[in-house]
Parts: sequence; structure tokens; C-alpha cells
Amino acid sequence: MNFAVEDDGITGAARGQPWAAENTRLEPRDIEKLPAVREIIATAKINLSASFHANLNYNSPSPRHPNLGINIPAISHRSLKRDAVAFQPSELSFTHGIASGDPYPNSVIIWTRIAPTLASSDSNITVEGPVPLYNHDTESYIKADANPICLEWSLRKAAGNRRKPVSSGTAYTTGDIDYTVKVKTPFWTFLLSTTGGTNSLQVEATGLQAFTTYSYQFTVCGSNKTSPSGLTKTAPAEDADVNQVKLAVFSCANYRKSSDPEKVHLGDFIYENAAKGPRAHNPPRLLYSLFDYRTRHGQDTNKRIEVGNNAYRDGFSSLNNTEESFRNDGPSISVDQRKMNAVRAYFEWMPIRQVDMDDNLRIWRNFKMGKLMDLIVLDTRNYDRSITTLGWNNDYIDLIRDDASRSLMGSHQENWFYNQLSESADRGATWRIIGNQIVFSRILASSSKSRDIWNGYVANRNRTLKHLYDNNIGNNVFLAGDSHQNWVSDLVWLGEKEYDEATGAGGLGVEFAGTAVSSSGVRKPLNGSDTDAREQVEASPSLQWQDGYYRGYFLMSVGKDKVETQFFGSPSVATRNAFDLPLANFTVVAGDNRLSRPVAGGSVESGFLRGGEVQHTNLTLNTETGSWNYTSFNTMYLSTS
Repeated sequence: MNFAVEDDGITGAARGQPWAAENTRLEPRDIEKLPAVREIIATAKINLSASFHANLNYNSPSPRHPNLGINIPAISHRSLKRDAVAFQPSELSFTHGIASGDPYPNSVIIWTRIAPTLASSDSNITVEGPVPLYNHDTESYIKADANPICLEWSLRKAAGNRRKPVSSGTAYTTGDIDYTVKVKTPFWTFLLSTTGGTNSLQVEATGLQAFTTYSYQFTVCGSNKTSPSGLTKTAPAEDADVNQVKLAVFSCANYRKSSDPEKVHLGDFIYENAAKGPRAHNPPRLLYSLFDYRTRHGQDTNKRIEVGNNAYRDGFSSLNNTEESFRNDGPSISVDQRKMNAVRAYFEWMPIRQVDMDDNLRIWRNFKMGKLMDLIVLDTRNYDRSITTLGWNNDYIDLIRDDASRSLMGSHQENWFYNQLSESADRGATWRIIGNQIVFSRILASSSKSRDIWNGYVANRNRTLKHLYDNNIGNNVFLAGDSHQNWVSDLVWLGEKEYDEATGAGGLGVEFAGTAVSSSGVRKPLNGSDTDAREQVEASPSLQWQDGYYRGYFLMSVGKDKVETQFFGSPSVATRNAFDLPLANFTVVAGDNRLSRPVAGGSVESGFLRGGEVQHTNLTLNTETGSWNYTSFNTMYLSTS
């Protein structure tokens, strides 16, 4: 059967077919009625739908929140309209590089953005307008942009035979999801075969090897236009005998500085405010709409949540859940709508798994890294959090900070967290690494009685400590960010359990809380910052080192016998530079449940160290050349006002 396509129909030489004579002319509305054409379209729909399903950004991150997803049959249908015109490869660019994340032993998430423009889509159709609650609308998507972009992706072993992919597939994207592509590799590959005139579906799945490094890359279908090639690594098997895992830990980035090991980001990946100056935010306003959040995520074109400052389950400091705030503080966007917009963009742009969320916005999850450690990731900012300081209610928060009903996580996540701690100990994991956004330890200095950290949720902290002590769960390492300062403490229940601040006896772990990687911090001369650090340490018995001057990150090497942590600072974040200034080194021996003494070997670069000394050397490593020099800058920060 030979078809010739015309502008408004098809003429066919349908030889031997009972439904058509020679040179039969068919109108567009009649085309899909033809048996052979219907078979072709059905086959195409299966293959195309499978490709859309492969891109996780079309799916809702929660089966209980289908309105966060996009109707895949509608997208597939409109993509088969005969007036759809695909972008040419020359019109497309990988605008934000590539990324990977959330490794499991047999799979990882890989991400990219392939688009005709750097700018984000200005359509809010997936979250706004007169759509039904938990939107199942189809017609609006059918009538939408009919230009899906096709990408092929592949993973190859980084060592050995690199020619043959160990996992590969095809995925589509459109402006509906800001041209982002997020794939779980490997995914279930659907293959259609025809036997005896009958279509049959067979499913093929291939798994990745645990604790193995792979290279990955995307290619525009039918072209030689490729993305950069990246490296990713699967997690070890749950029962594997693992000697070491290295982590780079950082948070609070206006723009980020990269490190080599596996990365753990503890929050404030973007800010919702409107910073000005040389690093002015885009868009130059507070974020409210889906377009706003997408644009801010896309501001860092080197690619790699905060929904709103001081968020809790019913609002933010900049937008309260009231009619007055709705009318006066935001552009007539409610708290719930703003959260929907933020979450939509977050899951489009971040290479994380879309885990099952229960009633709200779940990102908390656990990674079992062999018998060596569990990496337990919490959400202490948005998931069912009790009210926090909003700028005008500080006296109220002070009155209720000790109430038993207050929770940073909500009962669902709290109970899950305690169960994960117990399960980790029961399965014989050596370490429990707990990643959360805010400082856990009890900070007692008058200048640090923040209501927006665990200090403002005393009962939740006490419940956590009680579970650890009652069940004799040791070797715990809490990680934190948010404060734009460095804090290192023994993990203890002050006032309830005996603790010797000189030896560390009585603890059940440690806390490493890092500063911002590039955001602003203490705007004082170095000596003035050291004086503030002394006040902090002397007022808080479990706090061993504090520094508020430098921006930076820290590296953790987790081994069977000990955890070694190195804090680094940048001599300036006013410019892009390759300089790392070692600030302090710490060791935690397995079973000791405290920082090894003398803490930090008795000496640090800055801040204040309990029982030790501070030596300002400015001896800095150039990470590009590997050379060491004495380096200083006149300006630490750029103005954001």
C-alpha cells in the first residue's frame, strides 16, 4: 500500500484492499479508520507512550497528588497529530548540562534539559487555571504544543568495554515540563513484535551492577548532537562488605562550587528571594509562579528546595496563609498554590527519585550503603512542620518551643525516622549518617537561640535522643547546613544524660554542620568573627568548634574503623576561583561516640576551638594546579542589595 501525503488528505493506491479502489482519496477524519493505518498508529502509540513514561518528569511525584503529574496519553496523542512539526537538532541545545543522583545498587537517576531556548517555559498549564482538583484534564494538553523532542540515552561502564551500552533507551520531553528529561536507569523497555499477524508485547529489563562507575550521555534522536558525557556511580548492595564511602557535603548556594566525591546537598539549593548586585537573581523578584521557580532553578547554567523562607506546613515568612497576606504579600497566589508551583519545578529540575509521598511533599528517604552505613535523609523544612518564626511571631514561638506537640517532621516522618535508626542498627550497619537541613545540637549562646532550628522544636529533639539512648544506638553522625556557619559538636542529651565536655564521654555520636558554599555570612573582620565563635563555644558544652567567617564545604571519608572529616573554606566567594583553604580536620573512631581528642588535633585555621588554638595561616590549595600558596583577597562577598 503506497500513500502520498497532501495538505488536506491522503491519496492511496490500495491494491487488493476491499475498502479502497485505485487512487482512492481519503479525508483526514477517515484516515484513522483504515485497518492498516489503525495498526500503525496503535504500534506508534505504544512505543511513544513507553518513551514518555520513561521520562519521570511527566509523572506525579506522588500517587496521592496526581495533579502534580501530566497526562501522558494526552501528550502521546497530540504528538501523533499530523500537523506536529518536530524541532530540528540544529535548533536544540543541552542548555544546563547533565546530572545524576539518588543511586541504588541497580539503578541511578540521570537528568538533562534539551530545549530550543535557555529561557524556561512561561506556561503554567500544569498547575494553574480552572483545572479540576487533582487534574485529570486531557483536552488542554491535546491542544497544546505538538513538538515533542526525542532523546536517546545510554550508560556504559567507565572501565573495560566502553563501546557497548549496558543500559539505553529513548525519552521525550516538551515545554510542558520545561524541556527537562529525568530517567531512571535501567528502566523497563517495551518491545513490540509481530507474529502471525498478532501484536505481542514482551518486557526486557537489565540491571546495573552495584558500586560501579558508569559514564552516561544523551543524544538527540536521529542526529549526532550529544550532551556532555558524565560519570555516575551506583550504591553498594545492602549486605556488601564496603571499606569506604566518601561524601562531599554542602548547602546554601547562590551559585555552587563543585567537589569530586559523591555529593550530599542539605538544602537551600535555590533561594526564593530577590537578591541584587553582580549576582542578581532571575527573575528579579520573590518567587510565586511555576515560571518563577523554573527560571530560578535554571539560573545556574552549569547545572548542577526551598519553597519559601522559614516554611512550615501552612505558610512562609513571606506569605502567610491568610486573606490579608494573599492580597498584600503575593501576586494573589495562595500558600498551597505556591507550594504546588515550587514542588512541580523542584521535581522537574532535580535528579532525585520521585518517592511515594504520603499526604504531602515527601523527599525523605534512606540509602543503605552496604554494611558500612545508612544515609538517612530527612525533610525538616516543609513536610508537616509545626509553625516556625515568621518574623512577627517570635514571642509566641518562645512560649511554645518546649511543647510536646511541636514537630519538625510530623508524626509520619518522625516514626519512619526512628524505625530507620533501629533497622540500621539491627542489620549491623556500622554508621548512621543523618542528613538534615538545620543544626541539631543544643546551642545556648544568647545570639544563637534561633527559633527556626531544632532549638525551636525541643520535644522533637528530645524524642530523637531518647530513642537513640533507650535503644543503645551509637555511631551516629548528624549532618546539617542552613546557618551559613560551621558547627562541630559531640552528640549528647544535655541536662538529661551525663556528659564530660573534656573527654566527650556520655555521647552517642557527633554533628558536623557546614557553612554556606557561596551565600553570604558573618560580615565582620576575621578577628571579630573569631570573638563571636568563642562566645558560641563557651556557652554550649557539647560544641567543640565554631566558625562563621568562611564559606565552604566539608569532605567525609566513612570507613569501618573511623570517620574523618575535613572542613574547607574559600578565601573569597566574590569571584569564581579554585582555592581551598583547609580550616579544620576531625576524627570519630567507631564505638567512641565522640570527637577524638585532642579535637581537630588541637589546632584550627579560624573560629574558636575548645581546648585548642587558632592559627591564621592563609595557606591555600589551588585545586586546578595542585600548588599551595599564601592567598588572601580584599573582598569576601559581593553585595546582594
